[in-house]
Amino acid sequence: MTDTPTRRLRLFLARAGKLPAWSVLAAGTLAGCLSGGTYGLLASTTYTATSYVVAVPTAESTPESARGFAQAYGRVATQLAVLGDAQVWAGVPVRTLRDSVRTTTSPDAPMVAVSATSSHPDLAVDMADAVSRALTQHAEKTRSSTQVRLVQFSRAVRPIRPTSASPALTALVGASAGGLLGGLALLARPRRTGGDDAPVPAASVPGPATATATAAAVGGQR
Repeated sequence: MTDTPTRRLRLFLARAGKLPAWSVLAAGTLAGCLSGGTYGLLASTTYTATSYVVAVPTAESTPESARGFAQAYGRVATQLAVLGDAQVWAGVPVRTLRDSVRTTTSPDAPMVAVSATSSHPDLAVDMADAVSRALTQHAEKTRSSTQVRLVQFSRAVRPIRPTSASPALTALVGASAGGLLGGLALLARPRRTGGDDAPVPAASVPGPATATATAAAVGGQR
């Protein structure tokens, strides 16, 4: 007769209950550390490059209007109308730009940060600059109606250090997660019951008889 999954789980928990507490924690921490380190070694290294464009008001506009349009341009930077032009200068498909490019804006400054991530640092620079260039040209076409110009503030710089997590960091995160799972396993395992090493309970000593019980016993003897 084959063991059912429930029976196997009970046998596993029963065996785990006989292990010392420190061994379960050590095994979980070690397994998590190895898993996290392996992931960090096998995962591809990525680099991020960022270029900046700034919205400049014209004589018929205000700085508040420029900040508002900077927020709007930050939203449309990853749309097909902009990425369709950027793919020509970046040399990658629109899908790659959509997956790799992110924009951030500030409520205090009329600036848009265009960040691109790639496994090749030079390609990250090309994608960030290409989207910034396409965005400024898109804003130039509507300047007569918006009264705001979008100019390039800073070109992307070739990244030197990767932005992806290092194997040491992923190993540390994995060890923490493994230790946590080990602690949860300790809480879920069955408790030890009495055995050869269990302390023998002390014999109970009868308390003094009450007066009523004593009187009843004496009356019965008569």
